[in-house]
Amino acid sequence: MDWQAIWLSVRLSAFTTLILLTAGIPLAAWLAFSRRRWKFLVEAVVALPLVLPPTVLGFYILMAIGPRSPLGGLYSKLTGGMLPFSFQGLLLASSLYSLPFTVQPVAASFAAVDRELIEASWCLGVSRFSTFRRVVMPLARRGIAAGAILSFAHTMGEFGVVLMVGGNIAGVTRTVSISIYDQVQALDYSAATETSLFLLGISFIVLAFTYSFQRRGWSVWPMS
Repeated sequence: MDWQAIWLSVRLSAFTTLILLTAGIPLAAWLAFSRRRWKFLVEAVVALPLVLPPTVLGFYILMAIGPRSPLGGLYSKLTGGMLPFSFQGLLLASSLYSLPFTVQPVAASFAAVDRELIEASWCLGVSRFSTFRRVVMPLARRGIAAGAILSFAHTMGEFGVVLMVGGNIAGVTRTVSISIYDQVQALDYSAATETSLFLLGISFIVLAFTYSFQRRGWSVWPMS
């Protein structure tokens, strides 16, 4: 079993989940409570990675962070390195690819909070931010936890996007899914079976944990 690739995937998944929780919770709150007519456009952009082929998404990300792009050029000037074929590039790509797996469950959980509780908090003179922090967030904790778990598991199994953006550099961008692909290409089916069973076990645990939330009346995807 390629423990180096597994550890790299775990680090990538952990950092991706942390970034998505930091950026995804405010976005999910806006999607849940905003009354903007054009909100559906933002919802479509957030959900786009669910239907877009990973190689297509990876290609566009690769073009957006290349050394000739504004973002890639700025990063190169500041750090002296390049985003493509680096762990930082993988982190950016994974965050974009797993965005809906955080935002949609969290937004659904925010939307399910009783509006009367929020308005009661406002009537008591509590600010909107404090109400969100002290009322909405605690009541939506199951959705937030499920979004984090789904994002972590989804990043662990990424293949197309990470291959397009990061390539296959041992210890730098070779994730566990790419390692399995290499093992199959080398006809090392024994090692591929062990690593695949490892991912299968993680996936089963994540789904079992997620569906346990659903049995308590929570829905993974928001209904529209």
